[in-house]
Amino acid sequence: MQISDLPYPDPGVPDTRSGPRFLVWLGRGQLGGQVRSLCWGLVHFCGIAGLPYAVGLGVDAVVRRDGTGLLLVGALLVLIGVAISVGDAMLHRTAVTNWITAAARVQQLLARKTAELGSALTRRVAAGEVVAVSTSDVEKIGWFVEAVSRFLAAAFAVVAICVGLLFYAPSIGGVVAIGVPVLALSVLPLLPRATQRADIQREKAGKATELASDTVAGLRVLRGIGGEELFLGRYREASQEVRKAAVHSARMWALISAIQVLLPGALLITVVWYGSVLVLDGRLAVGELVAAFSAVATMLYPLRHFEEIAMAYSFSRPSAQRAAGVLSLTRTDAPEPAATDAGTAGTATATAQAPAPGGDLYDPATGLLAPAGRFTAVVCGDPDLAGRLAERLGGHPADDGPAADRSSVLLGGVALDELALETARTLVLVQDKDPVLLSGTLRELFAVPASGAVEPGAALAAAQCGDVLDALLQSAPDGVEDPMDARITERGRSLSGGQRQRLALARSLATDPEVLVLDEPTSAVDSHTEARIADGITALRAGRTTVVLASSPLLLDRADRVVLIHEGAVAATGTHRELLHGEPLYRAVVTRETDEEQRVARMELPRLEEARLENALTEIEESA
Repeated sequence: MQISDLPYPDPGVPDTRSGPRFLVWLGRGQLGGQVRSLCWGLVHFCGIAGLPYAVGLGVDAVVRRDGTGLLLVGALLVLIGVAISVGDAMLHRTAVTNWITAAARVQQLLARKTAELGSALTRRVAAGEVVAVSTSDVEKIGWFVEAVSRFLAAAFAVVAICVGLLFYAPSIGGVVAIGVPVLALSVLPLLPRATQRADIQREKAGKATELASDTVAGLRVLRGIGGEELFLGRYREASQEVRKAAVHSARMWALISAIQVLLPGALLITVVWYGSVLVLDGRLAVGELVAAFSAVATMLYPLRHFEEIAMAYSFSRPSAQRAAGVLSLTRTDAPEPAATDAGTAGTATATAQAPAPGGDLYDPATGLLAPAGRFTAVVCGDPDLAGRLAERLGGHPADDGPAADRSSVLLGGVALDELALETARTLVLVQDKDPVLLSGTLRELFAVPASGAVEPGAALAAAQCGDVLDALLQSAPDGVEDPMDARITERGRSLSGGQRQRLALARSLATDPEVLVLDEPTSAVDSHTEARIADGITALRAGRTTVVLASSPLLLDRADRVVLIHEGAVAATGTHRELLHGEPLYRAVVTRETDEEQRVARMELPRLEEARLENALTEIEESA
């Protein structure tokens, strides 16, 4: 896999049983890239390993006044230099490719899991945790995958240098062969504590990120109640905790780095001192001493990769564990297939065929039936129930709670959660109460999968977005004449709540799904705009199945069919006017009547009926 080939056609099914297993699965998925990186690493590090011996041979040739030998050593040094340069360049290229492809695979897996779980994800994992996993944790995982091949090549070079010294200068090669393993293993006792401190830092950083996200998302409300300073103080405290944890962690890693400098320096001094003694005693040639000194000095570079792989694994293991935790989340009614031993199994295939177009939408949990091609409004006295119903209608049954909430809705007699995810998303689209607008131009906002039957202009007109287009055009830079080229800020924060809501509604209308579910689509607009939006939805969705969860009389009066949900089940069905006059519970929800007002209305109802009857009899007598 090359960078130009990304994204993966199918990132596969990961092994999420543990963090190390997940890392092994990633490594298996790009064995070819690891082998290429290892080969170039061997070229690079073997060139480095050959430098001390070439230098030693050169010194011996000078001592012997051997000009031919010195020329051969010069040619060997040129060859070694080319190997080091070319190997280093290609090693960097292949290693970075491994990093990017591993990170891309993890991000694709996270994106697929996010699309599968929808809003249920943030109910099971904190939003800050999701952000941290998809950013910093992905980078740490990629770092370890990239560092493995370089570490293996460096380890081979260290072994080659030690073995070469044992044969080239046995008297001093033994000292180096004993000292190098001590250097390589010296930091192992410190790694658990360093990892623990890094985990604490990362946990505090995740909480600070979550607090910042919540603060920015609710900034408009905070300004309204004067709570900016309160949350600013909380974030300041959280950021200081992160800073202290980072300093605490950095001290341990600084100690590890200091040991990696101190011990090699001590070994170098030992080699020079002991080698000098051997030279004075005549047991070691000058060239052999220079080779031993050069070998130890050269070994400092590959030994750095031992420290790097330890750091990379210490950081990536908990990151891989957190990523595996997110990727292992499944809906309780639709368990995700387990990874095979090879870890390369493809994604699960759907067990049900897509329903024929024009099927009714039915929710077994509540008994709600939305006939095909009609505008159905749903009234729930409980907003939480309405939110759960909207998610269930979109193919996201609850993961916990009553068994009824975990049942799947049927479209044309086929359970949505048994369909392939892409098929289910094409058939049913749910717009929740808090739709998200991504940053970019308005044209990019509408660049979503759609049937093509509804133009963005028609959708914008139906959602009454004329003033939104004017506002975007006024805030656009000079030279932008088409509102579709105007940019929307992150999450649309430069727009009002009603403007964001209408743009999101227009985007949903433009997709033109077979079934469109809208949860309170006009809660942030005034009544005049709401009436025009209701007419626009009715006209644009004519002949298409539309379900709106709302309690606004302006929307309910346009619906072909109104369903009242009470205590988790269908309580009444009819038109808005029929239910308003004949169903007290419906009237209480829609008109917001209090219990006292309902009681008075029930007491007055017989008198009103009697008065109507007397008026009718009087009119009959007069006409007679």
